[in-house]
Amino acid sequence: MGRTPAITPDDNHHYLRGLPILVREPQPCVIAAKSLSPRRRTPMARGGAAGQGSTYGKVPGLISKSSNTAISCDMCGKRIDKRNPDSATPLRSRYCSNACRQRSYRQRQKAGGMGTEAVGGPLTQLSSFVGRTDEMVELGRLLHGVRMLTLTGPAGVGKTRLALELARQEQRSRHCEVIVVKLARLTHIDQIRRQILIAIGELAEDGAPRAPQAAPYANERERLLVLDDCEHVLDECGLMLSELLPRDPYLRVVATSREPLGLPGEAMFSLSGLALPDVDGGSFLSECLRSDAVLLFLDRARTVVPDFQLTQENARHVGEICTRLDGLPLPIEMAARLIRAFPLAEISARLDDRLSLLTNGWRLADQRHQSLRASLQWGYDLLSPAEGSLLRRLSVLPGGFGLDTAAAVAADGDAAKPGTSELLIALSVKSVITPHTDQDGPARFRLLESMRSFGHERLVAESEDTEAYGRLVTWLTQLSEPLHRETFPQPATFRRLREEHGNLTHALHWLIPGADERQLLLAGALATVELSQRPADDTLTLLTHVLDHSVECSPYRSVALEGAAALAGRQADYDTAMRHAEQAVELERGYDRDPLLSRLLLLRSALHEIHDDQGSAVADLRECLKIGHRLRDETLTALCLVGLARYHLLSGELSRAEQVIEKALPLLRSRLSPRWLHTVLVTAGALALEKDDLPSAEAYFIESLRSPAEHTAGPTDVLQGLAIVAAHAHRFERVLQLIGAAERIGPRASWGEAWWRKRVNAARSAALKALPANRASASLEAGRAMRHRHVLAFALGSQATSATAEDADSLLSKRERDVTALVVEGLTNRQIAARMHVSVRTVETHIRHIRTTLGLRSRAHIAAWAAARRTATVRPAVLSPPDRGPLAEGGPLVWVSTTGADRSSRSRELRGVRGSG
Repeated sequence: MGRTPAITPDDNHHYLRGLPILVREPQPCVIAAKSLSPRRRTPMARGGAAGQGSTYGKVPGLISKSSNTAISCDMCGKRIDKRNPDSATPLRSRYCSNACRQRSYRQRQKAGGMGTEAVGGPLTQLSSFVGRTDEMVELGRLLHGVRMLTLTGPAGVGKTRLALELARQEQRSRHCEVIVVKLARLTHIDQIRRQILIAIGELAEDGAPRAPQAAPYANERERLLVLDDCEHVLDECGLMLSELLPRDPYLRVVATSREPLGLPGEAMFSLSGLALPDVDGGSFLSECLRSDAVLLFLDRARTVVPDFQLTQENARHVGEICTRLDGLPLPIEMAARLIRAFPLAEISARLDDRLSLLTNGWRLADQRHQSLRASLQWGYDLLSPAEGSLLRRLSVLPGGFGLDTAAAVAADGDAAKPGTSELLIALSVKSVITPHTDQDGPARFRLLESMRSFGHERLVAESEDTEAYGRLVTWLTQLSEPLHRETFPQPATFRRLREEHGNLTHALHWLIPGADERQLLLAGALATVELSQRPADDTLTLLTHVLDHSVECSPYRSVALEGAAALAGRQADYDTAMRHAEQAVELERGYDRDPLLSRLLLLRSALHEIHDDQGSAVADLRECLKIGHRLRDETLTALCLVGLARYHLLSGELSRAEQVIEKALPLLRSRLSPRWLHTVLVTAGALALEKDDLPSAEAYFIESLRSPAEHTAGPTDVLQGLAIVAAHAHRFERVLQLIGAAERIGPRASWGEAWWRKRVNAARSAALKALPANRASASLEAGRAMRHRHVLAFALGSQATSATAEDADSLLSKRERDVTALVVEGLTNRQIAARMHVSVRTVETHIRHIRTTLGLRSRAHIAAWAAARRTATVRPAVLSPPDRGPLAEGGPLVWVSTTGADRSSRSRELRGVRGSG
C-alpha cells in the first residue's frame, strides 16, 4: 500500500483508506465526497448531526494531536493515554495490561467461547466458499442502501456462511469494523442484550457500563453487526435492534434467520439452493461442471479423496445426489464426505433414508449442524402445534400443492380445517415450504425433499399417515371423477390433474398393495396426464399391474382400460391397445353408461383406422353419433361428424367433407380440449391440401401446434402435413427437416395410414430428387437431431416473422417471457438464475429457445426485440381468428411464395439448426 499523503485544509481529494491520520494543525478539515464511502457522506441523513463549520461533520477515525484523546480499558475502565506512539493504530478493543487481556479472554470463554467477536482483523474461514457469486453482488448492492438486512432460507441453505462472506467483503472494501454475535445458545433478552452491548463496546466484559469516550467521535466508525441464528429469539432481537439502530447512525445489521424479524426498514433476501445441473441438457458431464451444487460436492469430496474426479461415468450420480438434496450446501457437504466409505451409486440410492445417512457434520459444529435430522428438528421445534400438524400432513404431497389440496389433506374428518391459508403463509415465511415461481395460475407450493422426508418421518411417528393418505386419495378421486362421468371433461379438469401428477403417482403407489378400487380411477387419471406429455417408461407397466391385481367388476375399470389402451397405442403396441379397448367397450356396454361408452368408441375407431379397418372404424363412429343424438350432446355429435368427414375425404368426396367441417369447427374450437381438437384440425388441414389451398392447410397445422399444453404429444401428423405444404412450395430442405423431426418424435400418423403415407412419401421423394445427396442427408439428420421444443419452434418459423406482437409472445412460455424481461434489464445468466431460483444452465436453455423461436442471433437481439415490440406496428397474423375457419370466404390469409432469397434464408436457417442441434 502506498504512503497516504498528509491532509491539509486545501487537500480535500485524498482517500482515508480507513486509517486514522494525524492532522498537524488544529484547524477544521473538510473532506470531499470522494474520500468517504457513499454511506458516510452525510451523517445527518443517518441520524447524526453535521458539525458546525464543516461540510460533513466530524470525520470518524481522524485524530487531532491537540485534542488530548484518551480511551478506557475494555476490562477495568482505566484510562489509556493515546498520546503514545501506539496511537496510530485503528480504534478497536484495548486493555491497559496483559492481566486485563487474559481476564477478558477467560470471561468470553465462560460466556460461550467465541460466540461474540469484535473482528478487527480479516474474517477468514477454514473451508473454501463455492458459488453464490451473484448473491454476493446483489447483497453488496442491497446492503449499501439499507441498514437492516436479513438473510432467510431453509435449513442447511448456507445463511451463516454467506453472511460471514458478505461481512468479509464489506470489511475488505469499506474497512468497517465487523462484529459477529452468534445467538444459537442464547434465549433470554438479558443474555442477548449483554452480548450485543459487549460486542459493540457499550458494556465492559464484566457487564459494567463502559466509561464514556473522551473524544465525541470515538464511536463514529462505521460498524457491521452480524447476528447469526435469530429465528428462536425474533422478538428479543427486534426489541434490541429497535433500540440500537435509531441511536447509532453508523451501525448496520446483517441477520440470519429462517424468517424475517419484521422490523420497519428491514430488507429481506431469501436464499434457495445452489444451481443444479440441467438434466434435459446435452452432455451431462458439461452440465454438471456448470452447476455450483456439483462444484461444491467436488470441492468437499476432494478433502477426503484428493484424487476424486468428475467423469462421464459418475457425473450422473453426482448430479442426481445434488438434485435430490435440492442444492442445499449442508447435506451436499455431508454426502460428499461419504465417498470415502460408499460408492456414488450407493449414496444416491440410500438418499431415500437420508435422515439416517447424513449424520457426519463437522466435529466442532453446533449440535444442530451435526446431522441433517438435527438441522431440520431445530426448525420443527420452533413451529406452533398447528403449523407442525400441517407440515406432517403436507409430507404426503411430493408433487407440490395449492391451497385446495393442502386444505383437503389437512381436513379434520369431512370438514376442511379453517385457517389453512394463514398456516401456509406462516410456513412459507418460516422457509418450511417453497412457492413455485415458474407457472401461471393460482399459487402452488412444495416441500423440499429433505423437509418432506423429515415431515413424513414425524407423520409416521405420530401414527397419522393412514389418515393423511386416505384424505389425499379421496381428494384425487374427486378431481378424477369427470373422467368417469363426462364424455369430454373440461380443460380445467385436465389442467388440475396435470398439476397433481406427482401426487397421483405417489398416491397410486400407496394404494397398490391393497384392494381399493379407486386405484383404477387414479391409474386412468395418471394415464390421461401422461398422454399430454411424454409418458414415463414405467407408466404402462404400472397400469397393467393395477388392472391385473384389482377387482374385475369395478365401475372404474373402464377408465383404467381406456388409459392403458391409449398409452399402448402411443407406444405403437396396437395389439395390446386394441385388446384393452375391446374390454373397455364391452364392460361399459354392461353398465349402460353412454358418456364414457361414446369416448371409448372414438378411441376404438381410431385404433381401427390404424389397422386400416375402415369398415369397423366407421361403424364405431356411427354408433357414437347415435349416442350423441340420444344425449343431445352437440359436441359429441359434431366430433363424430368430423370423423365421418375424414372418410369422405379418403373416398374423394371433398365437397361433402368441407360442408361438415365448416359447420362443426367453430363449435369444436370453443368446447373441445386441445387433445381432441388436434385431430379435427389435422383433418381440416388435409382437406385443404387436397384442394390445393396451401395457405389454409398451413394455417390449420400451425393452429394445432400452437394448442396449449394439454396437447404436446408427438405432433407427427402435423409435421408431416407441414412437410407436404413445404414440398408444394419447393422448400425441399425444410421438407426433409420436418420429416426427420417427425421420425424422431413418432409414432406414425393415427388415421388414414395408407392414404396419408402416400402423400408424405411423395413429398419426401420430391425433396430427395431435388437436392444433392449430401444436402438431403444433412437436412434429414438436422431434423432428427432437434429436441422437441426446437422442433415446434422450427415448424412455426415460417409464420413467426409475420405474427403480431401478441402472437409472437404466445410462442414463448411464461418462463421464457420472464427471462426476456430480465435480459432487457441487463442481468447476466447467473443473476437471472438467482432471481428466478433456477440453475444457470436452465437460463441458458431458455435463452437458446427464445433465440430459436424468434429467429434471433444473440441476447442483444433479444433485448432489442423486446424493446421494439412495445412500439412497433406489425403485420396482421397469418392465422384466421378462432371464430372463423380458413375455409370461410374472405379469411385474412397470407401465402409467402418461395423465391431464391427465401431458399437462401432457409439454407442459413438449416445451418443454424445444425449448429445448435
